[in-house]
Amino acid sequence: MWTADEIARLCYEHYEISLPKQGKPEPNREWTLLAAVVKIQPISEQSCDFPDKPMQVTKEVVSMGTGTKCIGQSKMRKSGKPEWGLNGACPGNGVHVAFSSPLQGEGAVLLKWLIFHVDTDCHSHLKNGNKLWKQRLPRIQFLGDILNDSHAEVIARRSFQRYLLHQLHLAAALKQDSIFVPGTHKGLWKLRPDLLFVFFSSHTPCGDASIIPMLEFEDQPCCPVSRDWADNPSVEASGNIEATEDKRKCEDPDSPVTKKMRLEPKIPAKEVANGAAHHQSFGNQESGPPDVSNTNLPSRGQAAVKGMAPGGAKVVDVYRTGAKCVPGEAGDSGKPGAAYHQVGLFRVKPGRGDRTCSMSCSDKLARWNILGCQGALLMHFLEEPIYLSAVVIGKCPYSQEAMQRALTGRCQNILALPKGFGVQEVKLQQSTLLFEQSRCAVQAKRADGPGRLVPCGAAISWSAVPEQPLDVTANGFPQGTTKKGIRSLQARSRISKVELFRSFQKLLSSISEDKWPDSLRVRKLETYQEFKEAASAYQEAWNVLQKQAFASWIRNPPDYHQFK
Repeated sequence: MWTADEIARLCYEHYEISLPKQGKPEPNREWTLLAAVVKIQPISEQSCDFPDKPMQVTKEVVSMGTGTKCIGQSKMRKSGKPEWGLNGACPGNGVHVAFSSPLQGEGAVLLKWLIFHVDTDCHSHLKNGNKLWKQRLPRIQFLGDILNDSHAEVIARRSFQRYLLHQLHLAAALKQDSIFVPGTHKGLWKLRPDLLFVFFSSHTPCGDASIIPMLEFEDQPCCPVSRDWADNPSVEASGNIEATEDKRKCEDPDSPVTKKMRLEPKIPAKEVANGAAHHQSFGNQESGPPDVSNTNLPSRGQAAVKGMAPGGAKVVDVYRTGAKCVPGEAGDSGKPGAAYHQVGLFRVKPGRGDRTCSMSCSDKLARWNILGCQGALLMHFLEEPIYLSAVVIGKCPYSQEAMQRALTGRCQNILALPKGFGVQEVKLQQSTLLFEQSRCAVQAKRADGPGRLVPCGAAISWSAVPEQPLDVTANGFPQGTTKKGIRSLQARSRISKVELFRSFQKLLSSISEDKWPDSLRVRKLETYQEFKEAASAYQEAWNVLQKQAFASWIRNPPDYHQFK
């Protein structure tokens, strides 16, 4: 039907052909991550003469994303005092702002005004000398306009939601080429039964899936365990700044302090060269995957990677993830070697000095595997969630066991989900094909080239939609947006919350009200938050999931979603 290499090759070709140079890494200096959603559809006319012949399918990339960055919590937008604009100006709240204005005064041309108060009825109180004027000002929305999480997997999923919205538009217009067909309930649609979607990522998702055992015949990603630490394990927790700095340098693979030692191999070198190394075949060996974790871990898992793998090979370390444990929950030990991380924990993506509120991609994929990829808004129009049938990972450090633990193992015992929702037995595979702009590939090409290798700061979104399929962002806004232009309507990514909500509202307005699903007819809905909350089945499933397995999940308060 399809293979992991076919999926990877299709995505790499699409990246080269369909994505612009803008937003891609600078050659030999930057790297990025790639993710995509691929639609798999059987060819309609197939011969029945050979029933044992594999089914022929068409494969189409319907969404794609690149990116490696997240914004910190301080840059997220939430509601507070309303902000108002006058003739395009955007004065801040609670400050006195002088500006020029052509407003008509009482018999005079007034050049300078001073806003000294904005009342709750959306009026500005203007002052010129001892005279006061009151003028109604237009409200400007600033919520939902920034991308909080620009990791490739999240960009690909949001781009997929844009594709699904377009397909629902086609279905509502009764177009034959939509992926949706009418459901059994009024106003609802369901995915055509012959279609499935495969998720591709060029690298293992950050977080729990990236905590992979490293065997003793492999290059070590950090400094070896020192005798001093073994004798005095409290040194690291003592607040010694120099020790902390040395530790950080040891964990930086680009640092000259890093020591990549190779121990005596227990497996012949020929086997390693042929791909028998852990990151290619670990978890696919005949003896079964290594016992590196308990797949029935509770939401606050406490297991560390164990010390032995199949065949007696010793686990001496783990590949590290930059994702940090959720504040207030169980944490990593930080000990050198295989005990550095605790597995099965929920994690947030790291930020540079400013903590993020974005959960790791491992955690998000686990959530999508139960709630679907469509999100709360689109569930208003869908009879069933849109699930991924498979996840394919490109060539990189990989463990089948770690992927199963992170994406499905932490959620296997969820009970009492509403109808249509459930833990999916998603197929997990790895490709042998390397993404040419991955960190590993670029590092190999540049060898000992000058300068430091850094992640690309831009993110690219692509959706299989007819109008403006591409979107290139940096720091959560369209690339090239200036500080002055951030608050303009043009400074919104097409996959930002507010723009996806606008597309949803367009879909709603294109359908006569008597054909709306029941969930949209119960009461008048206005804000993004209200529309999300009204998707009752989705919210019920999410609440069950949180109570039984995802108690550590960081949910953004409603203040971030109060936009229309």
